Amino acid sequence: MTFYCKNLEINTDQCQKLHGDCIMGRPGCVLEGRVAVSDVLQEKIDKLAADQRKRVQKRQTAEG
Repeated sequence: MTFYCKNLEINTDQCQKLHGDCIMGRPGCVLEGRVAVSDVLQEKIDKLAADQRKRVQKRQTAEG
């Protein structure tokens, strides 16, 4: 698969906009909603969302 994104740092495969791994179509991605994602890519997106929820919950627990 080939795609172009102005936010992709090709040498590191990192998203400059989201400051993390380039996962095409993830929330916040400029391609979100513009591309159809495979089951494997959707699993990566779901795992990323779950990890983010865990970090937020951990932070909220630590704060109070």
